Amino acid sequence: MKLTVLTENCAGNKFEAEHGLSYLVEHNNHKILFDVGATDVFLKNAKLLDIDLKNEIETVVLSHGHWDHGGGLEYLSNKTLITHPSSFIKRYRKKDKSSIGLTLTEEELKEKFKITKTSKPYIINDNMVFLGEIPRLNKFEAKKTSFIDSKRKLDFVPDDSALVLLNKDEIIVITGCSHSGICNIVDYAQKKFKRSKIKAVIGGFHLKENNIQTQKTIEFLKKCNISEIYPSHCTAEPALEAFEKEFKFERLKTGMTLTFWE
Repeated sequence: MKLTVLTENCAGNKFEAEHGLSYLVEHNNHKILFDVGATDVFLKNAKLLDIDLKNEIETVVLSHGHWDHGGGLEYLSNKTLITHPSSFIKRYRKKDKSSIGLTLTEEELKEKFKITKTSKPYIINDNMVFLGEIPRLNKFEAKKTSFIDSKRKLDFVPDDSALVLLNKDEIIVITGCSHSGICNIVDYAQKKFKRSKIKAVIGGFHLKENNIQTQKTIEFLKKCNISEIYPSHCTAEPALEAFEKEFKFERLKTGMTLTFWE
């Protein structure tokens, strides 16, 4: 399994960066694009890596309907797009009512993509599964939100999901932002697939401070005995520093490649 970082908040070497996330995931001869960042940065970085996304990729998985994960859809077409039904709602920041949703409407995206909407786990192929809606069971995650929807109701981002990769008795969990809670996501993946080992957890953890939630998250993940952890994107510096005290990991930058199960 190989994961290539096409868009991240931090730039690597000659590559561009932006506030966003996009990973090219390759596993058992299958390639998919997990999120597409905010702009066409993912395409520019792919070109520098001699990756032809427009011809090599047939499937895009959208973790949730925020601009920094789905804005890049504007620069793709003729693909299958897999996501939660609520990814297309209009959504805003509470503080200033600025839009935080997708830059293209569902109708516009239907003209460009074959869309598969599902709140249930969706089998992409024998070794890749979109998790669908994440049950929010623990008491310390996903309890607050800074977003509202078009009806001015609190938006807890119910569409926030993840991708699970399967290999024998192990799984890898790839997240976009973890608005649903990274521990909720990992717990759901473990229960759903009953694998004995989590090889890696990669992606945004949506933790901003070294607070009680971050400490409880670290405690939970340590108990899971995960081999490798790569918090990135929306994981802010205080939280990253807290994770670095407990886990050994290299911070993700654009252009990087992670390899597992060689």
